Amino acid sequence: MTDPISDFLTRLRNAGKARLENCIAPHSRLKEGIAAILSAEGYVGAVSRGVDERGHPTLIVKMKYVDDKPVMTGLVRASTPGRRLYYKYTEIPRVLNGLGIAVVSTSKGLMKDADCRRQKAGGELICNVW
Repeated sequence: MTDPISDFLTRLRNAGKARLENCIAPHSRLKEGIAAILSAEGYVGAVSRGVDERGHPTLIVKMKYVDDKPVMTGLVRASTPGRRLYYKYTEIPRVLNGLGIAVVSTSKGLMKDADCRRQKAGGELICNVW
């Protein structure tokens, strides 16, 4: 697999469209950080670790719905392995004019776009969520 982050985001999108209760993906610290930001912002429910039948660590994300529709209506990968997008904190684009969030990987860790502007930290734009 060349892009495990895109795979994780696609699993989240597909779980929402299929109205699944949980989304299960292979574990990594970056994926766990993205899921924690989405959980803190209210796009998904609880995030926990698990183990699959082979003993590999997995990430279990509880999906969140309002009136039988997923809370997370859009999820787009911005930076790809072939085209990395880096922004200064003043140039980080706003998602839906501030209604969504952007997840940015900075030297201070993963942050949402508003926190990057507040702490004056730029970095790689991972994904946009609304």
